Amino acid sequence: MGVRMTDEEAWTFLERGHTAILTTLRRDGWPVSLPLWYVVTGEVIHVATPTRSKKITRITNDDRACLLVESGDEWASLAAVELPVRALVLPPDAEAELALAAFDHKYAPFRPARAAMPESAVSRYASQTVIRLEPAGPFLTWDNAKLSRKR
Repeated sequence: MGVRMTDEEAWTFLERGHTAILTTLRRDGWPVSLPLWYVVTGEVIHVATPTRSKKITRITNDDRACLLVESGDEWASLAAVELPVRALVLPPDAEAELALAAFDHKYAPFRPARAAMPESAVSRYASQTVIRLEPAGPFLTWDNAKLSRKR
């Protein structure tokens, strides 16, 4: 009675997810884990961050990272996909523009109106940089709901 997802199930789970935890490494090797929005196209994951974000510096210094997406509140519904990745900061090119358009499509209903945001937030998020996350190893997955389906 396994709870692992197939690779196809894992990609579907990622596509449907809302918020991921991205872990990057500081120069001294200590991890930093932060929630962020992401988009999946095929088997490519993109995240966007303010251009002045420390994530950019950390990824430039060490491209190793880890992405985690989870769901569920009760034990029987807990599910997650964890994926080691190599992070690549993209220049403002066609791939980055397509990713930003995908962000607008996926997250527009969840963003506050610019007028409702403090000026400091408007300024910080005015310039976004896209990061491509390339899988660098196998998925670590579980879906406890599979246990109840096998009874």
